[in-house]
Amino acid sequence: MSARRALALAACGLAGGSVLLSAVVVGKQPSRGGGDSEPRPGGSAAPSAAPPGLLLLPPTASCPPAAGWIERAAGSGSYWDSNWDRREPLALINLKKKNEETGEEELASRLDHCKAKATRHIFLIRHSQYHLDGRADKDRTLTPLGREQAELTGRRLASLGLKFDQIIHSSMTRATETTEIISRHLPGVKKISTDLLREGAPIEPDPPVSHWKPEAVQYYEDGARIEAAFRNFIHRADAKQEEDSYEIFVCHANVIRYIVCRALQFPPEGWLRLSLNNGSITHLVIRPNGRVALRTLGDTGFMPPDKITRT
Repeated sequence: MSARRALALAACGLAGGSVLLSAVVVGKQPSRGGGDSEPRPGGSAAPSAAPPGLLLLPPTASCPPAAGWIERAAGSGSYWDSNWDRREPLALINLKKKNEETGEEELASRLDHCKAKATRHIFLIRHSQYHLDGRADKDRTLTPLGREQAELTGRRLASLGLKFDQIIHSSMTRATETTEIISRHLPGVKKISTDLLREGAPIEPDPPVSHWKPEAVQYYEDGARIEAAFRNFIHRADAKQEEDSYEIFVCHANVIRYIVCRALQFPPEGWLRLSLNNGSITHLVIRPNGRVALRTLGDTGFMPPDKITRT
């Protein structure tokens, strides 16, 4: 008798979710009763048999758990969590206070009061090229090419003809200098500096890489801060906001890549699979219903080829 060939296949859900399918491919299986399924008690048909050579196995719980702060909606059967930013109208009201007399009428009114009306446009800008040999952050200033890149990015943003509301930038030197150059092309737009957007190690990447291995404590400290930046800045519009908004965030590659994965509800561990050029533009759109779309990722098509870098 020839030896069996076995191949185990396992498909795991997003970010360590539930197992979807497990199967084993084996040698040819003997037919039973001509290959027809026997009727089940009560007349119901048995589940469809596996194709020849494929045996279905029960699901297993072998997938690694997701990071502690990554939460999934329960019971919907879908991986999109409509309350990902904790601003879903039904989650904002206290159902226990519903007036017994007016009932559903009052509930509908309160829900409408909590609904977002405007769309938020988030422009994530990676800082321009900087001096990598600087020992301290203050020494890691933009290179001459980096300053040219920031000029090109500023011109591109200005050419869009949008009414930008604000520029929020990392407090690190390279991001601050990039912001200063960009803001010359957007006069009147207020600038806000924050430590939350500083560069760091958001979460251990999967698959791991050999050339970049921060200590576990760095993931612990930076990860919490960068997640806090995501929760603080990336969400649907406030219910009081009447018009669409256009906001610019000047920060760093790791931060932007992590934010994109979180906003799209992709496994955040995959952030290092993305690549961003210096001075690139990433455009996220957050609709009033909480749906998120990625318009552009790391766009530098407005730069001449000889001005494009990724350092």
